[in-house]
Amino acid sequence: MTHTLHRFGDPAKLGQDFVILMMPSKDINHQGSGPKLQRMMRLCLESGAIEVGDARLGNEYHQGGREKMINNIEDRAVIQAVFDDEAALTRALKALKEADEGMSVVVSGLFERVRECCREVGLEPHTVNQSLGRWGRTEKLPQDARLELNTMCGHGMVALGLIDDTIEQVKAGKMTPEEAGKRLFKPCQCGIFNTHRAAKIVSALTGR
Repeated sequence: MTHTLHRFGDPAKLGQDFVILMMPSKDINHQGSGPKLQRMMRLCLESGAIEVGDARLGNEYHQGGREKMINNIEDRAVIQAVFDDEAALTRALKALKEADEGMSVVVSGLFERVRECCREVGLEPHTVNQSLGRWGRTEKLPQDARLELNTMCGHGMVALGLIDDTIEQVKAGKMTPEEAGKRLFKPCQCGIFNTHRAAKIVSALTGR
């Protein structure tokens, strides 16, 4: 799940940002996996997920609503759920463990926080992926909190131009930070953009 590994920010902010990815194994158990993945997504929402998405068909904005998105989940789907606190993440992991649908589950977040959530529900991570940071001409990257917003979409769909325009809209009083978070979520097809964290970042940037 490398597209969630590049989130940028200080530990305090990243401590409110976790992503669960769920998927079957291709040509092993993908047949009939759609209904299982639907149930798993609903369990995540019941546990406190703030956003969910489907990497194959797009987030709820692109599919005309959250319920439609869930009902459209098909075999071979790769689905995601975003959480903004450890308690909700722990509840979701507990529910997924008890459901035991046989799907692969990957959690992205600060290592120690994720490990502690896993310990609480009796899970032991068997694989760890880590980003090695940014290489090359990093001076061309944004040098402020806009990079935090941009990297919450691991495929780079939340463009800096959209971020800058959204910040100006909030400064002008044309939208709230919460509305800004929702606007920035829309182009993130996978639905891994954390709208709650985005609203806080925008609020800090604009003083709103």
